[in-house]
Amino acid sequence: MDVRTSDARAADARTTGARVPGARPPGAYGPADPSPSPSSPYESREPAPPGIGPQSVPGPQSGHDPQCGLGLHPDDLPDGLVVADETGRITCFNAAAARITDVRPADVIGLPVEKALPLEDLEGRRWWALTDPYGGLAIRVGQPERNLLLHGREVLVSARYVRERPAGPVSRLVVSLRGTEARRRTELSHAELIATVAHELRSPLTSVKGFTATLLAKWERFTDDQKRLMLETVDADADRVTRLIAELLDISRIDSGRLEVRRQPVDVTAAVRRHVQAHTAAGQASDRFHIRVREPLPSLWADPDKIDQVLGNLLENAVRHGEGTVTIEVAPSSSPHERGCAGTAVTVSDEGPGIPEESMGRVFTRFWRGSKRGGTGLGLYIVKGIVEAHGGTITVGRAPGGGARFRFTLPVGAPAFMA
Repeated sequence: MDVRTSDARAADARTTGARVPGARPPGAYGPADPSPSPSSPYESREPAPPGIGPQSVPGPQSGHDPQCGLGLHPDDLPDGLVVADETGRITCFNAAAARITDVRPADVIGLPVEKALPLEDLEGRRWWALTDPYGGLAIRVGQPERNLLLHGREVLVSARYVRERPAGPVSRLVVSLRGTEARRRTELSHAELIATVAHELRSPLTSVKGFTATLLAKWERFTDDQKRLMLETVDADADRVTRLIAELLDISRIDSGRLEVRRQPVDVTAAVRRHVQAHTAAGQASDRFHIRVREPLPSLWADPDKIDQVLGNLLENAVRHGEGTVTIEVAPSSSPHERGCAGTAVTVSDEGPGIPEESMGRVFTRFWRGSKRGGTGLGLYIVKGIVEAHGGTITVGRAPGGGARFRFTLPVGAPAFMA
């Protein structure tokens, strides 16, 4: 039995080259003991591309280990991964990289990285010659993501230089590849949003400019009734512009995940009745609306302003695009077989032509319009974002009367101190 200390056994092992039970081979990262701190302060300044770390790519010690030392196969990564060794030859080329580059991994393993990936910038200059990963300044840690050309196709490329010691030579080059389809879709969506906003702003601003210029130039020639009509039109158009700007701000917050929900007790039934009264005061027949409330309702904690926005949008759509009676039902959201109430469900349905089956999947997307009766096509997109920010869900279907049926469900949402 060896009664020497672990340090003594380890010292003998280093001298003789023997393995100490439970110890890792030099340079290998594994569960035997905590991972060593980075050998270079430069390596800790900037995180590697997602899913890439010291154990996740084949290195000088791991060779072509298909599991990359983490139980994670390179082909499991969503982005393209290309790894080159200290000589610049490719040692790893995953399935996503093969899909993006349209190159088989077997054809590039062992090739110089600049030959396997002949990247150029948008001005036609060779990217590898410009960046020179294995030469140049030894304090560099990599290259940020940028648009490059590969065989004439745009690819998003970022690179990471792995060094064994500060200012040492590059021991491993890790390249991340991504397609540009998602970015193009985002850019197209932004361009469409700008075009829609410009179109929607032009009409009310033209009206405001025309009426104000006319009143300023010919104030004495108009009667009081004519002046009132013009000013009411200007006021309505100003409200339209304000509403559009508010929609744009909501979309920005929803897309960035910054939509704030200020929860407080909300009486949904009272809010529904208030919106119905507003429509009847605006000229709608009172018998066109039918409110059904199924008691008892759970106490609901939500943002009252945003719930008003949801109700107002759904009721306005039912009145503008639907026909016949508009039915609003407020009920507990849990089924009769469940104990208690999981939340509150509000259903708004009409008796109009409804929404075609093929269009129901696009109702809550940007710019969807059910008819040509105006609107920006942003309202239902915002409604969905608000409901989901409350932790709820919203669905669309066909009402019993043949029209559209929107149903949104909100959880109780009580604060943690009341749980």
